[in-house]
Amino acid sequence: MYGKLAQWDDTIVALATPPGVGAIGVIRVSGPEAYPIMDALFPSKRLADQASHTAHVGVLKDGPVALDEVVLTLFKGPRSYTGEDVIEISAHGSPYVQQRIIQAIVNRGARIAKPGEFTQRAFLKGKLDLAQAEAVADLIAANSEASQKAALHTIRGGFSAELRQLRNQLLSFSALIELELDFSQEDVEFADRSQLYTLLREADGITKQLLDSFSLGNVIRNGVSVAIVGKPNAGKSTLLNALLNDERAIVSDIAGTTRDTIEEVLNIEGVLFRLIDTAGIREHTADVIESIGVERSMEKIERADVVVVLFDAVNETPASLQQDWAFLEEKKSKVLWVGNKIDAGELQQLQEKWRPLSQALLISAKTKNQIDLLKKRLVDLVISGAVNTEGTIVTNARHYQALQKVAQSIHDILSGLDRGLPGDLIALDIRRCLHFLGDITGEITNEDQLDYIFSKFCIGK
Repeated sequence: MYGKLAQWDDTIVALATPPGVGAIGVIRVSGPEAYPIMDALFPSKRLADQASHTAHVGVLKDGPVALDEVVLTLFKGPRSYTGEDVIEISAHGSPYVQQRIIQAIVNRGARIAKPGEFTQRAFLKGKLDLAQAEAVADLIAANSEASQKAALHTIRGGFSAELRQLRNQLLSFSALIELELDFSQEDVEFADRSQLYTLLREADGITKQLLDSFSLGNVIRNGVSVAIVGKPNAGKSTLLNALLNDERAIVSDIAGTTRDTIEEVLNIEGVLFRLIDTAGIREHTADVIESIGVERSMEKIERADVVVVLFDAVNETPASLQQDWAFLEEKKSKVLWVGNKIDAGELQQLQEKWRPLSQALLISAKTKNQIDLLKKRLVDLVISGAVNTEGTIVTNARHYQALQKVAQSIHDILSGLDRGLPGDLIALDIRRCLHFLGDITGEITNEDQLDYIFSKFCIGK
């Protein structure tokens, strides 16, 4: 099914922890020769005779030369991550020592693993399906609680279980419909069309829910780009510092102090926001460097997921503000209007002044007044409520594209049933739907696709 990938019968080795100096480094060995190779390097005892899932302390030796005192953890296939014989070597964290150990293992017949090859073998051995394997990479790259929970849910099989149940039910109907083709002369129906119709309606709902979750999944996986824009001296850098609770950006009363964009990351309620403090935007400036900064600010606005328009609530007016930023209405759907410097005026008068711009939030970046409310507004704007990662959230663009094709196939089957199409055409649409479902979990795949997916993993995983 997987071409030459299914013939893998060699032994691989790689450093499983990040390269560099540390207290401990873990080297992973997997394959049929894992135990013979390590027995040759570990004279303390015969590892092949030891029980699986046990740890052993001793000295690794390359002939007469001692390499390191290590702890070996044994996992015998199929009760291992890859489904093969696996040995993990916990060595001291010297890159030189680790390289000596890896080279000794290679000299005895192993080869250096390719990126993601351990997880790829786990997939080929049936330890993980493809969606779960991809979630391993997502978990390694998780940079927030939300992304961690979403990846763990998929690794534990939550996403795959939903797809597998749907696929099995469709397979059953497909088999019955295709059986009808063998008895076409008798004009019999083995598949209950009403049950199929009910199943497809349920499947359509499940698929839509998964597709709808991708917008949240994209936020969880990639974070949200937030451009803070406004006129010079509106307080953008002060706001960035207030949000970060750190003096990150230079603040002064001189307009145009920020000449280039400054980017920082902020975690709010499990969602990563990439905050971009842009140069103040004004129509005319003789300063060449400031002009370049303004151009870059406009580029950041184009690319940002959210734009925070910061204005001087004391000195600007609703009419001039909306005129200056009218172009945003066409470019961006997610805009937050934030009036700054309420500490410099009388709050009640400012609230009355900005009542026409009802969605505006009035704050003081200098005193951090209403900063927590601004953070809540940011979260609500991008996820429309609390992050709930207990259910399945689609974070993978490949899965999303496949689910779009699943949804279209379901609609084609329903349309065929409504029009009374013959069984052979219905069966064709069902097989197409099954193909796209199998593409997500790996029941349907090819060597090039697997190589591409696993090449994005780190070496040693």
